[in-house]
Amino acid sequence: MSLVRPITRRDIKGPALYSPIRDDFRQRIIALKKPRRVLVGDRVSLVFENRHTLTLQIEEMCRAEGLTRDEQIEAEIEVYNALMPTSDSLSATLFIELPPDADPLVALKQLVGLDEHVLLHVGPHAIRAAFEEGRSTDDKISAVQYTRYPLTAEARAALQTVGTPIVVEIDHPNYRHRVECPEALRLSLAGDYA
Repeated sequence: MSLVRPITRRDIKGPALYSPIRDDFRQRIIALKKPRRVLVGDRVSLVFENRHTLTLQIEEMCRAEGLTRDEQIEAEIEVYNALMPTSDSLSATLFIELPPDADPLVALKQLVGLDEHVLLHVGPHAIRAAFEEGRSTDDKISAVQYTRYPLTAEARAALQTVGTPIVVEIDHPNYRHRVECPEALRLSLAGDYA
């Protein structure tokens, strides 16, 4: 079963049915996310999403907000389906994680424009991240960003080839980092398309 197809109402248990299985489900998804999380320098991390990671987020939102009516749950599903990778794109949530002693206004201002400077390299294919609109302006940036990486047929084939190097690069003037990712990330991402 492809892990990039949209989530439907049938996939979401809702608070009453989710609560008894919550601990086990959360532990499984936390383990799944481990190889899908990439630290880029000391302030940025990416978590590559799939159907399982987004299902957890929907269940947790429904639980936290007490959403039980179908239309409420459908609205959450719609929000998170917009973050779903597709047959021709990967998606990741990008977090700006500031040190406790940092002034968030100053530190975040230094990263304005980050949405023009994130690349994913899949072997020889350099893919510039497309950021969700409305999460940054000319003078401020949100600490949580939603990114998408369009895949050509060649890039997707490379992603599915054992040993293809995966690299995340940020080339922002105030934040330059390049991270070679472990094979476990490539394997996990490729598995989404099985």
